[in-house]
Amino acid sequence: MTEVLRYAAFTDAGRGGNPAGVVLDAGHLDDAGMLAIAAEVGYSETAFVIGATGPDHLTVRYFSPRAEVAFCGHATIAAAVALAERSAPGDVVLDTRAGLVAVRTANEAGGMVATLTSVPTRTRPAPDDVLDAALHALWWDRGDLDPQYPPHVAYAGNDHLLVPIRSRATLAALDYDLAALGAVMADAGWTTVHAFWAQTPTTFHARDPFPPGGVVEDPATGAAAAAFGGYLRDLSLVDVPGRVTVLQGADMGRPSRLLVDLDAGSTTVRVTGAAGPILGA
Repeated sequence: MTEVLRYAAFTDAGRGGNPAGVVLDAGHLDDAGMLAIAAEVGYSETAFVIGATGPDHLTVRYFSPRAEVAFCGHATIAAAVALAERSAPGDVVLDTRAGLVAVRTANEAGGMVATLTSVPTRTRPAPDDVLDAALHALWWDRGDLDPQYPPHVAYAGNDHLLVPIRSRATLAALDYDLAALGAVMADAGWTTVHAFWAQTPTTFHARDPFPPGGVVEDPATGAAAAAFGGYLRDLSLVDVPGRVTVLQGADMGRPSRLLVDLDAGSTTVRVTGAAGPILGA
C-alpha cells in the first residue's frame, strides 16, 4: 500500500498554509497511478519522490488532481520537510520536469523550514488581448490595475499571469468565472493567475486562481512567488539584494507566508517557508 503524507506548506506562525500530498517512495508508481493518488488526495498538488539519481539528488514529479505539472513550490517545500523529518535537515537537489531545484531544510524556533532555489526566472509583458480576456473572466477591468506594476507573464518553472491590483478591497473581493478563466489560461499555458496588491514596496498580498489544477484558488503558491520575485528584480521594482514577503491565503481562511530572497545579478530566486504535518489527516 502506498503511504501518502499530508503536509501544510508556507504556514504563517503555524497556521494555514497550502496542503500538499507527499509520497516519499513512489518509484513503483506509473503516471496513471500517481494521477489517481493525486485525485484521491484532492489537494492542489501531490509530490512524488521517484528515487535517487545521485548523491543528494532525487527525482520528483508533481500531479494536480487533473494532470502533471512541471513544478510546484509548496509541494517542494512539503516534500523537503517530510524528507528532513525522515532523516535529517540539510541540502538536497530535486530533479524536476522544470529543471534542477536545490532545497535546504533547517530546524528553527518555530519548526522545520525549507528554502528552495528556483530554476532561472524570466518575465515578459502580458499580451493586451489575452490580458483583457483574463480580466473579463476575473470580472475586473483596466481601471482595477495598479499602474506602478506592469502586467506580465513570469516564469519560474511554470508561467503565471501577474495582475497588479490597485486596492486591497478589490483583491479581497475576488470572484470569477471559473470556466472562462480556465479556458483563457489553457490557451495561454498559464498555471496560475497571481493577482497582487502592494501593501509596501516589499510586502505584497496575493491571490492565485488555479483552474488548470481543478482548484478555485491556491492558498500559497511557491512557484508563482518565485516568478513574481524574478519579475520584481528584473524590472527594478524592488531593491536588491533584498527580501520580499508575500502574504497569501488569508481571504480563504488559510493564511500563508512566503519569503522571497533576491540577489543582484542572479537569474534564480530563493523562496522560504515553514511546513509541517496536517494533524489528523
